[in-house]
Amino acid sequence: MATHHIFKRILLYPPSTSVRFKTTSVQYVASRARDPTFEKLMDNYKNLLKVIAIQDLILANPKNPTVSLQFLSNLSQKLHLNRGAASFLRKYPHIFHVFYDPSKSLPFCKLTDAAVEISRLEAAAIRGSMPIVVDRLVRLLSMSTVARSLPLRAIFKVWRELGLPDDFEDSVILQNPHLFKLCDGNEPNTHLLKLVSVIPSVNLRAAVENWRIMECCKEDCGSSVDPLELRFSFKHGFPPGMRLGKNFKAKVKEWQRLLYVGPYEEMGEKKKSKSGIMGLEKRAVAIVHEFLSLTVEKTVEVEKISHFRKWFGIDLNIRDLFLDHPGMFYLSTKGKRHTVFLREAYERGCLIDPNPVYDARRKLLDLVVLGRHGLFSSDSTLQDMDGCEEGKLQEEGGNG
Repeated sequence: MATHHIFKRILLYPPSTSVRFKTTSVQYVASRARDPTFEKLMDNYKNLLKVIAIQDLILANPKNPTVSLQFLSNLSQKLHLNRGAASFLRKYPHIFHVFYDPSKSLPFCKLTDAAVEISRLEAAAIRGSMPIVVDRLVRLLSMSTVARSLPLRAIFKVWRELGLPDDFEDSVILQNPHLFKLCDGNEPNTHLLKLVSVIPSVNLRAAVENWRIMECCKEDCGSSVDPLELRFSFKHGFPPGMRLGKNFKAKVKEWQRLLYVGPYEEMGEKKKSKSGIMGLEKRAVAIVHEFLSLTVEKTVEVEKISHFRKWFGIDLNIRDLFLDHPGMFYLSTKGKRHTVFLREAYERGCLIDPNPVYDARRKLLDLVVLGRHGLFSSDSTLQDMDGCEEGKLQEEGGNG
């Protein structure tokens, strides 16, 4: 981290004074306050991501939704299957059914009936929420400062997080020509998705603005919350055990009072003064907060959201932005990836306000957590897994 950047952060940004004098980004990440609830969720979620990757490979061929263990073994490193494909599949017999195909002399894998049903539920939930999907894309494009457009490749990286159907180019973009248009990008073989009809910012209320209205409408709002304090505020909830000293609280309070420019509003001229830089930082927080609010599970990998940084006009390091505001965001490093959660959206590891797509995905997560437990009460029995040429499975998975 550059020296001038460190001093700028020390002088300007309020949260976590205990990490201000760290000299590297690695140390900054390592020094963050841990939240056991989110860490436990990520322990299971990191395995869910591997399950989803294999599930996608199986479902890629609708006519014959199977995949050979040899093929999966060749992808073990890419899929982060540390002990090999066969070992990983055996951990989740409620999701994967491994069988031996005598005609091909190879073991294959397919989804169990329970996993297939969950996949259908998710697809049905996405189809049933198409108006919401369209609204999410409109809002995402409306936050862009570059002619209300975004690279299609960036949207592809977060299509699942946004709850888009896997054929969204046809089912969403081409079906709504009055809203969306695909254009050629500046680089070869690149495309931009552009918003055809610009939606006035007054018609696009951000999630944090809805929260402020709800807070003001509470019966005890007048006695417990100053409306002027709430005007530019974000909801905060810090990790358990995090030390909140007087100086820290004062800086958070000062930051909450900073002028708020919504993610759908024009920022205006950028000022190089201290207040101007802090205003840009609060605007960046507003954008990433809204981005997370638009996702199905209120979470996204930092690497994925970073692809939108330039297009949203954010000049700051996205990861450090999340670390600077532990009351709003929680950053986990589980599974060899940095994943950020919107703190206010979760309670005890579950979404407070779930949606049908989240509910379907949660069912798959439940099967991941179940592991090999309850085998005899499921369609996927112990015999299904262990009676299919054990020696041949180990031969195929021996690379892991």
